Amino acid sequence: MTDIFKPINDDRNNAQTPAYEPAAPSSGPANETGRTLLVGVLGGVLSAAGYLVYSRLPDEQKEKLHAQVRTLVESRVNELRGRFNI
Repeated sequence: MTDIFKPINDDRNNAQTPAYEPAAPSSGPANETGRTLLVGVLGGVLSAAGYLVYSRLPDEQKEKLHAQVRTLVESRVNELRGRFNI
């Protein structure tokens, strides 16, 4: 049986650094809060930009987009129904 973490030099008196050092912990909740806030702001900006583009579309393209979305939603609903036998 081999031990991959066993040091090559087995001298117990020799102070060596361990072969495995755990990763340094991140700054914790403050880091997660910042990331969450950034994702929220980016999502809001992208939603606003999408709405501006959608609002300027001609009626024909809006109807085509509605039809595509309906088709996509119907296919996803049917897929979920098939998976859960509903």
